[in-house]
Amino acid sequence: MEDQRNFIMAIALSVIVLIGWDYFFSPRPIPQPVSGSPSISEPPSIVPGAQTDLSAPVSAPVALPSVKSVESQLQTDARLRIATPHLQGSISLTGARFDDITLARYRENLDPNSPEIVLLSPMGSPRPYFAEHGWVASDTSIALPTSSTVWTPQDPNAVLTDQTPIVLTWDNGQGLIFTRVIRAEDEYLFTVEQKVENAGERSVTLYPYSLVARIGEPETLGFFILHEGPIGVFNRTLKEMDYDDLIDKERESIESTGGWIGFTDKYWLTSVAFDQKLDVTANYTYSGTAERRRYQTDLRANAITLESGETKSITAYVFAGAKELALLDRYEKTPGLSRFDLAIDFGWFYFLTRPFFLALRWLNSVLGNYGVAIIVFTAFLRLLIFPIANKQYTAMNKMKELQPEMKRLQEKHANDKMKLQQEMMELYKREKANPLTGCLPILLQIPIFFALYKVLFVAIEMRHAPFFGWIKDLSAPDPTSILNLFGLLPFTPPESLSLISIGVLPLLMGFFMYLQQKLAPQPPDPTQAKIMMLLPVVFTFVSAQFPAGLVIYWAWTTLLGILQQWILMRRSNIKV
Repeated sequence: MEDQRNFIMAIALSVIVLIGWDYFFSPRPIPQPVSGSPSISEPPSIVPGAQTDLSAPVSAPVALPSVKSVESQLQTDARLRIATPHLQGSISLTGARFDDITLARYRENLDPNSPEIVLLSPMGSPRPYFAEHGWVASDTSIALPTSSTVWTPQDPNAVLTDQTPIVLTWDNGQGLIFTRVIRAEDEYLFTVEQKVENAGERSVTLYPYSLVARIGEPETLGFFILHEGPIGVFNRTLKEMDYDDLIDKERESIESTGGWIGFTDKYWLTSVAFDQKLDVTANYTYSGTAERRRYQTDLRANAITLESGETKSITAYVFAGAKELALLDRYEKTPGLSRFDLAIDFGWFYFLTRPFFLALRWLNSVLGNYGVAIIVFTAFLRLLIFPIANKQYTAMNKMKELQPEMKRLQEKHANDKMKLQQEMMELYKREKANPLTGCLPILLQIPIFFALYKVLFVAIEMRHAPFFGWIKDLSAPDPTSILNLFGLLPFTPPESLSLISIGVLPLLMGFFMYLQQKLAPQPPDPTQAKIMMLLPVVFTFVSAQFPAGLVIYWAWTTLLGILQQWILMRRSNIKV
């Protein structure tokens, strides 16, 4: 019995440390550059896949008088507008960069009038974030388009929509004519067809590249259970890198057939890719200074040789949007982006997390509410482990029956621990009781708990998903607080008191845990008994910072466990 108690306590403390640490002891963010700082320059571009035989094109520093707002910076160069049902923004004709993308269907918070999510922003804004494409060559005499090249639109008034592409051209004056045809495809996907016409007299060899760059320190949540930063899939294997690790390494290259690369946030992704049959060199790169850091991910495809009079092209893909699983799965099929669903950080329990999410998504499509879907799904999980849970509760009831005899043995052998242990083992053997039988259901519920926690934490479909009443966002903590009597008092508790600002759902969960402990046999050791009784209190405080959807699951599964245990105890004529 003592072993089982120690095991349960170890599991409980592990959960507190693993999840609670993020909320109460998350690392402080690195200080951000202050708006209106002194004059700064764009850090030089890093050559995608630079090799010893391939010289690096470096963009000339662009002096910026100060960090400007995104809106004011967008007025400084010519642009073509992007207008689709899902995306709004523009493409800069200087460098033909994707550097102005707003997600039309997502807002910063629950207020319908709050700003839309701004994903990409131009150089000169507080946190530049952009994607660009181009060519590099080993022959340094070839003039190639750079980030400062001004492209000519086929139609100066063109608007990029899901029905109308835009066409840009640039003549290098040496016989090479570069053309880009940009199409807005399925929701958050763009295709960029890069054509080169060789009207010169000699052959040229070029290497196409695509990159995503972030300048300045990106805003991150800082949770160790969530990856935010450089990400890619190469040879069907996920490769993640933290910003700090990239600063230390400065550069890491990977050879791959196909794949994609970019930057991921909790809910958003910007990535680039080529045709998945092409061999590519992928790079994670850091440059710049502590005041103006540049993080870059890029792909460089193999060389394309153009003889005189030839025209060749290569197509790249840009994803800039929300990590909706249905979309990522669709892009994995067409245009075939390798294991694109791994952009969602489903974690170690991917084999559970993804099926759990698919089940919840299906239940939501039937029931129309993710909160109700969690309740129904939890009941299904309880039914699934019902036979094993029955063994747990039967074993617990057996131990409860033996408590008087166990207490007698403890009093009899209070000064002889060895003899007490022998007598206890004989008692278990004689009564066919096993104190460790109840551990298996607990072990089974650990991956279930963490998998569901991951779903609620990382799936954008849960973001701003309402339940009933005061729960407007299942991915956020319960907004009510005991400090203002759950809204009866006319003030909002400050964030500094979030540790003790407990909502209705965490209190219910803690109460159900307390009831469950009262039904279980009490540990023989008084100190251990006190610790076990404190666990519901500790979990009440910790769960106050959990997503509301997870607390609903936890409270509901605990209540179902209480009902199951109560029924078994009644059937066994054990005093409840």
